[in-house]
Amino acid sequence: AKRAAIFSVGAFGDKWYKIATGNGVPSDIFKSELGQPTTPEMVDAALSTGKYDAICITHNETSTGIQNPVEEIAEVLKKYPDVVWCMDAVSSAAGSRIETDKLGVDVLVTSTQKALALPPGMAVCTLSQKAYERTAFVPNRGCYFDLRSIYDTIQKKDYQYTNTPCISIMYAMDLQLQRIMQEGVENRFARHEAMAEFVRSWADEYFSVFANRDHLSRTLTVISNTRDIDIAALNNSLIERGMQLGNGYGDLKNKTFRIAHMGELTMDDMRSITSSIVDILKLK
Repeated sequence: AKRAAIFSVGAFGDKWYKIATGNGVPSDIFKSELGQPTTPEMVDAALSTGKYDAICITHNETSTGIQNPVEEIAEVLKKYPDVVWCMDAVSSAAGSRIETDKLGVDVLVTSTQKALALPPGMAVCTLSQKAYERTAFVPNRGCYFDLRSIYDTIQKKDYQYTNTPCISIMYAMDLQLQRIMQEGVENRFARHEAMAEFVRSWADEYFSVFANRDHLSRTLTVISNTRDIDIAALNNSLIERGMQLGNGYGDLKNKTFRIAHMGELTMDDMRSITSSIVDILKLK
């Protein structure tokens, strides 16, 4: 293995770099200004050096509300067939279209508690043939997350795992996936898009959307606190009404607040929280 190029558009890209260094993986971090995307040009510039055999991209960054232009990045990666592409889709899978095979993503990681709308407790990962073959050359794969060992065990033992998995969440996910198919995947994406557009236009009217307009998340909107409101106090009032929003994350705490529009949330939920904010703050 050579090195990993980790592209960060916020707190969770930074965390990926921390994970890499904590596991002894030689890596470099390429950071975008907060609210700006990872560009295809940035990826091309890094990979053209020939130093990297793995790339890590955050599809959807919940600290800034950015969704990266992965379709354009995929075009760049076609020039580098030996590079393994890892994608963090924790907060976007099942809420945004991600055509893993078409894009050429080798490892996609998501989690149950975001757009899948399940309790936390299980990570979900896809693995391409290329990524699987690459694992053979990784000397310290760890134990708990040795993807090669997990994959081999699943293949040999008819979906038995190396360790006892989170069975309760697996049953819940089985039911939830049926519900997603009943809604229809296209309908689900359209619902997320409609909620996103509603929240953005509301934010434009009363505050302002934080991130680059051309690369906005479809599953959550980060809103600039242009009125310098007390976000904690607002949340206390919202909690009394049975709802809650997210304060800004990390460096953006109190400078921004966040409204999620993912999972099983509906347009009625979006109308309810936005009208409640207007009412509580007496906005005009």
